Amino acid sequence: MSAWAFAVAIASAAAASAQDVKHYRFAYDQPRNTGYSIAGDLFADKLKELSKGSMLIDQYPGAQLGQEPQILQLVKAGDVDFAIVSSANTATISPQAGVMSLHFLFRNEAHVIKGLADPQVFEAIRTMIDETTQGLHVIGTGSQGVRHIYSKKEIHKVDDIKAMKIRVQATATEDTMFPAYGAQTVHMPFGSVYTSLQTGVVEAAENSINVYLVNKHYEVAPVLSLTEHEANNALVFISDKLWQSLSAEQRQWVLAAAAEISAKEPAKAFELERTAATKLKSLGVKIVEDVDKKSFTTIADPYLDKLAKELGPHAEKIKNLIRAIN
Repeated sequence: MSAWAFAVAIASAAAASAQDVKHYRFAYDQPRNTGYSIAGDLFADKLKELSKGSMLIDQYPGAQLGQEPQILQLVKAGDVDFAIVSSANTATISPQAGVMSLHFLFRNEAHVIKGLADPQVFEAIRTMIDETTQGLHVIGTGSQGVRHIYSKKEIHKVDDIKAMKIRVQATATEDTMFPAYGAQTVHMPFGSVYTSLQTGVVEAAENSINVYLVNKHYEVAPVLSLTEHEANNALVFISDKLWQSLSAEQRQWVLAAAAEISAKEPAKAFELERTAATKLKSLGVKIVEDVDKKSFTTIADPYLDKLAKELGPHAEKIKNLIRAIN
């Protein structure tokens, strides 16, 4: 073979392998340095390793492709390949997913980490999504810690939020629980929360510590009360359009990469929560640690079984599986 023919052959091989490399969009609505970006990185690294560089993930953080309800629609349409979305916002396409947002369903951090990695819980969630909506599939679970209430005033017990206007996620769970505590619920996209707190449209909001930090909500709501009322769960999705186009081997790589998220991301998210709390204290944020959780759980506990049952059989099964984890 002449030197020229050899060069052509090498160039052709390089072009062919470049064509074999495919890029996929992975979207989420939080910035980098959050639990969602940890999930994105774990997934991208593992998929690249397993596929020997033939399946590469391009991450779109910070709601570049839309807020969570929009992202879900894009995944369903096949315009976005992968996404990590809160289970609460997943209730916009599959109402029974609201079960994951039931208040005080999870007992503590260890229970969240164990619950999200539990194969039976995952299988029940996957089945719920497959049987109640179309165009996408759940391939993993994630976390952004647990949710707390933040505002301009300290909250030590449930009576302190009476008549307060609180921005909550638009789910049946939130719309039942916060009024049960005596608060008024307000719905709005996450991107509008900062301004609404600033202008007084709402008096409080609720989210995890790191989300509160990276989105600078402490600037307009400088008191964080550790209510731990709800696990900030997330689900990892693949579009059905992409799933149908993958070979059996590629599907295995995708599932193995997503399993990395379920196994490792929640614990890392809680580490991020602790780091964020330290940073917030250094910024002068008042963190109320002595919240009387019993004043909340006394009201919330009777709703657990009732709401899960009302949501439907998938929700009830998921609730029972989570409660049974020790």
